Amino acid sequence: MQARTLGTDGPSVSPLGLGCMGMSQSFGPRPPREEMIDFLRAAVERGVTFFDTAEVYGPFHNEELVGEALEPVRDQVLVATKFGFAFDADGRQTGVSSRPDDVRAAVEGSLRRLRTDSIDLLYQHRVDPDVPIEDVAGTVAELVAEGKVQRFGMSEAGAGTIRRAHAVQPVTALQSEYSLFWREPEEEILPTLAELGIGFVPFSPLGRGFLTGQVTAETTFGDNDIRATLPRFEQEALRANLALVDLVRQVADRKGATLGQVALAWLLAQQPWIVPIPGTRRTERLEENLGAVDLELTEDDLAELDRASASVQVQGERYPEAMQKMIDR
Repeated sequence: MQARTLGTDGPSVSPLGLGCMGMSQSFGPRPPREEMIDFLRAAVERGVTFFDTAEVYGPFHNEELVGEALEPVRDQVLVATKFGFAFDADGRQTGVSSRPDDVRAAVEGSLRRLRTDSIDLLYQHRVDPDVPIEDVAGTVAELVAEGKVQRFGMSEAGAGTIRRAHAVQPVTALQSEYSLFWREPEEEILPTLAELGIGFVPFSPLGRGFLTGQVTAETTFGDNDIRATLPRFEQEALRANLALVDLVRQVADRKGATLGQVALAWLLAQQPWIVPIPGTRRTERLEENLGAVDLELTEDDLAELDRASASVQVQGERYPEAMQKMIDR
């Protein structure tokens, strides 16, 4: 696979990364650890060089898993992780915190769990409204100077916050949701990133499975599946939103591709500095996703997909109210 560069001066990575969260939480029972270690190593064998984790995934379990799996190939891959949440004495997440002492403590824990002496890309997971972003960026700048962090990233940050952080410590990449199912970043975020030379890492590029065609109007989600709590996946909203899947399927059928491949190829065609991180736990799904890299969409194909996306007004918020409040605007 031809590598992509995250932003103007960022690292070179595979055109698709791998989101690892679902290996520890949010999408049903946690798979056996050894099975996931084998899967992560199989991803490297298939050319994936960019892996995304966070201390809050599990919590902590995901970093430990990724650290163990990738330790033998650490020099071949780029691992991104995140700080920004607070935890109680039992390890339960209690809110956001990007106070300098908490950032440093999070980095020390991530270094240990990832079995590395330097974090390739460190994201602020959510903007902390109680800590000036200049203080956060300044703390990361100190960690970069100390060699404990290589690059700074942000997640779900608004354009103004990105600019303020970037003025203190260059931001390599922004991670936020972006797909045919959710195109809000096109309004302010993508132009800001283009201006500043920052890469973009879309999470949920398949709409949490929505754009694979595997979710139907009859699909139900278990209590340990995050989609059971998301307004977009409530039955009435889901039925309305499936109109988009039907339209994307028309392109997929014509191209001899899967829905997911078309959705990922559309994202890759938007900008050369966009690197989506679809999450999966299955080798066959990983191989399907990687097939999107070689799927050529013509200008007519892209225009048809744009029209399809614009014609369907997505019903339901991205998150429940409490989680929605954590998104910086």
